[in-house]
Amino acid sequence: MTGYGKATGSHNNKNFTFEVKSLNSKQSDIFVRMPSVYKEMELPFRSQVHKKLQRGKIELNLNVESTGAENIQTINERAAEKYYHQILSLSGKLNIEQSNIMGDLLKLPEVLVAEKPEIDNEEKRFLQNLLEEALDKLNEFRKTEGDKLYEDFRKRIDIILEKQKTVEQHESARIEAVKNKIIKALGELGEQKEKDENRFEQELIYYLEKLDITEEKVRLQAHCDYFKETMNADYSQGKKLGFILQEIGREINTMGSKANYAQIQKAVVEMKDEMEKIKEQMLNVL
Repeated sequence: MTGYGKATGSHNNKNFTFEVKSLNSKQSDIFVRMPSVYKEMELPFRSQVHKKLQRGKIELNLNVESTGAENIQTINERAAEKYYHQILSLSGKLNIEQSNIMGDLLKLPEVLVAEKPEIDNEEKRFLQNLLEEALDKLNEFRKTEGDKLYEDFRKRIDIILEKQKTVEQHESARIEAVKNKIIKALGELGEQKEKDENRFEQELIYYLEKLDITEEKVRLQAHCDYFKETMNADYSQGKKLGFILQEIGREINTMGSKANYAQIQKAVVEMKDEMEKIKEQMLNVL
């Protein structure tokens, strides 16, 4: 979701520069900084940014540099005339000669007025096109980062599935170990010779069923496949990927709590490690 884009251009004797920065955020949070004369364009700019970038903590800066050709000040004749009559009146009363009355008049407040430039439709279209260019560059930056994340996520999901195969390889040994552990415990209690074989088998099956992780393995496989399928969609679905990752984590955690076998628990820890590395980068997915 992070990115940076910049576009510059000239129009109506002015040089314009748009800079757009984007950071991770669950919503669209847009901060705009621009000269006050262009404030009427803030809402169209916000709409344009939101449509193009969707979400993120976005900072939009518009910098305007004038070439000087349009910075012409006009004389406020009404204000100058009032000042002129007051100065003549005061000069007569104080008997002060006014040798450079025009030069003095131009220095008085509100005599020289800078005209507020009008933003015509042509300039508005120019600015929106320039902003679009900056947004396109930011999205190019995002795409480059997204391609890297895609490869990293795909690799880590494949590792999780590979570790699941390791779990399957140890399941027979795990069941045997659990069975021997129960028999040994009964022997230590001095009950081995007296136990009911049928009841013993029933209890053993019940106990092993509680430790069975077949459903977790099936769901984990399905969630991982769905994660990869969602990554290959035509448009970005970062929030959806985050929800799928939560389900992947839930199955891995349940598998770990049921494992009761060192080799399987080791594989589960390695799966968790890969999942957490994906989770660290998930906020950077649009």
